[in-house]
Amino acid sequence: MSETNFNLAKVSKTIEESSDGIPPLERWDPAFCGDIDMRITRDGRWFYMGTPIGRPAMVKLFSQVLWMEEGRYFLKTPVEKVGIKVDDAPFLFVAVEKKEGDKGPELVFTSLTDDKVTLGKAHQLWIEHSLETGEPSPYIHVRFGIKGLIHRNVFYELVNMAEEVEKGGETTFIVTSQGVEFVLDTVC
Repeated sequence: MSETNFNLAKVSKTIEESSDGIPPLERWDPAFCGDIDMRITRDGRWFYMGTPIGRPAMVKLFSQVLWMEEGRYFLKTPVEKVGIKVDDAPFLFVAVEKKEGDKGPELVFTSLTDDKVTLGKAHQLWIEHSLETGEPSPYIHVRFGIKGLIHRNVFYELVNMAEEVEKGGETTFIVTSQGVEFVLDTVC
């Protein structure tokens, strides 16, 4: 699909009609129609042809058909699949709430696109450190192999919630959700 054939409004309407929530993307096998000039920045903003997509409802719709395959990102509908660019992670988690669940305390994260993800066995949290600065970047698994970046302020909230555990002369910061422990950091 060439850029001139991509119709943002038409694709948006197709997505709206095909689903209520997250559609069964794993069952769809549309033809690849090419790459489009759509980009998701590290701070969670979506751009089309260099211009920010200003309608949150449209961004939310597109996020529901986001697919990752062999390290590349696509928007996938029942009839077409188009490639897009993602700077880091396509989801940015901007809030966390501690709740009581069936398996004890749960940490529920909310993204800019209103996705709710409960940290646990199915939605793991991990930290990657920048090779240049050593700065931590916390991520959480969202769906279909796609990760989401946890905003710095939310990470600080997690650190405040964390339990400090001493082991072998090191202090480890741990949060627990759905009975699963996640290490945030270790301080020597």
